[in-house]
Amino acid sequence: MAIVHSSSTIRPTKPELLEAVLGGPVEVLGSYRFDDPAGEVGVEAFVVRRGAQLQHVVFTYRGAPLEVGDARLVSTMEHSELGQRWVYDGTTDPVAVDCFRRAVLGEQDQAILELWEDGRMVGTREPTVRLIVRAGATADGATVRIVRNLGDAATGPALVASWTGGEAVVAGLSD
Repeated sequence: MAIVHSSSTIRPTKPELLEAVLGGPVEVLGSYRFDDPAGEVGVEAFVVRRGAQLQHVVFTYRGAPLEVGDARLVSTMEHSELGQRWVYDGTTDPVAVDCFRRAVLGEQDQAILELWEDGRMVGTREPTVRLIVRAGATADGATVRIVRNLGDAATGPALVASWTGGEAVVAGLSD
């Protein structure tokens, strides 16, 4: 389950982060999340339109900066419930990459969104993007490729996202 603090404030906001990353105004078409098995990292992906282009943007939210690795820091944010968060490009964060790999292999579902207020769960919310696995043969040692520009072709096993008015492959395996 992904916990959503329903009365929290975040600065900068997620739309502001998306606009900063993509270099201009965007329309958020939907989003979904994965649960980090260790419960430490938030993994959230957005389907956005920027002009005529559909983009898939993945962020990870961490309570402390990564000490090592090649993950690209996007920003920091202040969350009224959780404090300072370090926001990384999820396509470079090992936790997010592992979540996508498991999802493509059918080993991990997208997260259930739980709404929390004053330390208790008050309900759930349906994600605005639904994921399904497109089966296919996998080769040993295949790596996951998270798609950034939606509409790029992918063969083999893939993770397909659908939202109101659209559908696209958001991740696949490659040799």
